[in-house]
Amino acid sequence: MRKLTLLALVAALTSTLVIAVTPAAADEGFEFTYFPHEGIDVDFTNDWGRPRDGGERTHKGTDVFSPKLTPIVAVADGFITMMGKGDRPGYQVRIRHANGWQTWYFHLNNDTPGTDNNRGGPDSAFAEGLEEGMFVEAGTVIGYVGDSGNAEPTPPHTHFELHRGGKAINPYYHLRDAWRRQQRVYRLFNSLELD
Repeated sequence: MRKLTLLALVAALTSTLVIAVTPAAADEGFEFTYFPHEGIDVDFTNDWGRPRDGGERTHKGTDVFSPKLTPIVAVADGFITMMGKGDRPGYQVRIRHANGWQTWYFHLNNDTPGTDNNRGGPDSAFAEGLEEGMFVEAGTVIGYVGDSGNAEPTPPHTHFELHRGGKAINPYYHLRDAWRRQQRVYRLFNSLELD
């Protein structure tokens, strides 16, 4: 029997087990097919709306913590609308999905491997060959977890935002449901005897 890797099994099973995260999302034709981080070393909470910058603004996303350089993937099919770097978000990727949905991924890696030197540049942040305007399938690696922008003093993470019609929407419940599906796949993989 052919050996399967965990990643290959996750990809195969996830593509056959895709379910809508919420009935509202399904009605709008948008689903999180994948959780945005590969692997099982992940931590996130519902930190939507928490104060930032001494209360001057509120948190408009969910911070998903994983080890530095963990691959970040597109949660659904879409087109890359923005790749760049800003003061607060650091290196970032934005993806437009069907029916006006968008996902934003901030604080991608800015360090050379094994350091915290801020000298990695775009090649350390973005997946090779990624370009603005290109179509990416769900599960495509788009970048790597880091601490660029104003995340420098924090543990490596992705600030993940969900938008529709120009309005930020709390992504926590979508992420939670996608994470639960991913965990079921990992448990199934671990229970299989693969040759």
